[in-house]
This record gives sequence, C-alpha cells and structure tokens, in this order.
Amino acid sequence: MRTMQLPAERGPLSAHVIEAIHSPLRGLGEPPDITDDPLTGDDFHLALYLCYELHYTSIEGVDSRWEWEPSLLEFRRRLEDAFEKELAVNTPPVDKDPDIATTLGNLARDKTGPSLSRILERDPSLERIREFVIHRSAYQLKEADPHSWVIPRLTGKPKAALMEIQIDEYGSGDAAAIHAELFARTMRALELDDSYGAYIGRLPGITLAQTNLMSMFGLHHRWRGAIVGHLALFEMTSTEPNRRYGNALRKLGFDSEATAFFDEHVEADAVHEAIAAHDLAGSLASENLDMATDIGFGARCLLHLEQRWSAHLLDAWDATRTSLLL
Repeated sequence: MRTMQLPAERGPLSAHVIEAIHSPLRGLGEPPDITDDPLTGDDFHLALYLCYELHYTSIEGVDSRWEWEPSLLEFRRRLEDAFEKELAVNTPPVDKDPDIATTLGNLARDKTGPSLSRILERDPSLERIREFVIHRSAYQLKEADPHSWVIPRLTGKPKAALMEIQIDEYGSGDAAAIHAELFARTMRALELDDSYGAYIGRLPGITLAQTNLMSMFGLHHRWRGAIVGHLALFEMTSTEPNRRYGNALRKLGFDSEATAFFDEHVEADAVHEAIAAHDLAGSLASENLDMATDIGFGARCLLHLEQRWSAHLLDAWDATRTSLLL
C-alpha cells in the first residue's frame, strides 16, 4: 500500500491542514482567510492537495478518519469554491453543442503558447528532463485514479467507453504494465525517488493545481461532465507530446526502461483519442445536452492550467533557475 509523508507548510492555509491532520481527530477551529491565489498559489494548492490526498492514500502519522471529518470537509469546500470561481473567470464558456467531439477536437488543436514537448525534444538536457518528470510525478504516480471516481456516475455507452480507457491505464491485468508503475520506472532510470509523494514539498502551486483540478471534478457528482471533458482532452492531446518526451530521453542515451511510459502512451492514446472524443464525451453529451457545457468546461480548464504550467517551466529555464520550489 502506498503512503506519503507530510510536507512542510507554506503558509496559513497549508499550516491549518497539516496541524489539524497531524493531531488526534477533532473538529477544526476558525480557518484562516484565503489570501493566496486560488488558481496558482503555492500555499492554497498544497492545502487543497492534502485535503484530497486523504481520499487516495495513507499519510504517515495521520488518522485515516480525517478523510470524512465534517470541519475539514467544510474547509475544503471553501477552497474549492474559490478555485472554481477563478477557473470560471479564466476559461471562456462553451455552448450546449451536441457535437462536443468537434468542440474537443478544436481545443486539442489549440497552439496557444510554446510547446514544452517540442522544446525538450529539440534541446534536451538531463536537468530539465528530471525537473519535468518531478513535476509530473504528482499526477502520474496516481495516473487514472482521479478519473476513476466518475465510473459509478456514468451508465451505458459512456461508462463502457471510460472502462475501455481505464483498463489500459491499469495495465489490462498486468501489474507491471500499470501506467503509474511505468512512470515509476522512468523515475528510477533518471535516479529520482519514485516513492509516492516524495516531491510534493517541491512542487509549486501551478503543478498541484493540475492534479487538484482532476480531484475536484472527480470527487463531485455535479462535475461528472467536467471530469469526462478533462479526460477526453487529456487523451486527445497526449500522443505527440509523449512521442517527443520519449525522443528526448533517447537523445540523452536512455533505453526502453526509461522511455516505456512515454512509448506506451504513444500507442495507447492514439486508440483512446477516438474513444474519448466520441464514445465517452460525445455519447454523454448526446444523452444529456446539459452535460456538453460541463464537458467543455473541464476540457478548457485542463488546457488553461496546462498552458500556465508550461509557461512556468519555460520562464524559469529561460532565467536559468529551477522551476521547482527550493
């Protein structure tokens, strides 16, 4: 069973969570005001990440009953409300278009901002590849889990399509082929710590926000359309970047042990793309037109945060500094 260590606090919000869950189960006192940026703030997103992490894994020294403590859930709700409000401000609305597959296809072709994968493929360096992999570890070491929350909330064709994608993500019955395990192998090949949550303390808010987005959508029934849209666009935009990341590792002399994760996604996501766009998102929107707006919202939120995250890494590297927290 995976476990993680509590990281150091970053401010009043994360301190509120860490001090609480490191203590015996009890009701929380008055929470601090939210003054950090709800979209990218380091303190804000560590606090929210830790609230969510109670639903995924064991945390060293933390009573698992904190997962459902009402006062902590109320604090999490306040964080989610602020996060959701900022996401709505930063993502344009999507019409109730029954042809949601076309809408997602247009989003997948969005070329706004520089391409991180192209830059790493063209001019790879071990230091930058290692940083990139550390950033991705927050999600990839739990890959598929946030999207799996929506399984019981779908029926019929959308549910069958989702399961077709998720079965591949979980290795189709082969534990060694689980995508999270393939990513751990990449980390080991790069001489990184593949322990679950090992780098959470070094990940900035914009990185944690991407995983928090999936958790927020996945854990709420009302956002079932948004998590479907998130997954659909994720699959539709995965093939070429993963091909480039694999090529970057090969240019640096790494073998198939290091590239297996990226190579697997080139093959698998090429198949998943059509399933996600038409059988999953398209079928859900055709069953319930109101879902189309939420599907589009989830996809646009993914795109916006991904672009902000890529810009963060590239800005740091252009300034010859690390993109990670020190």
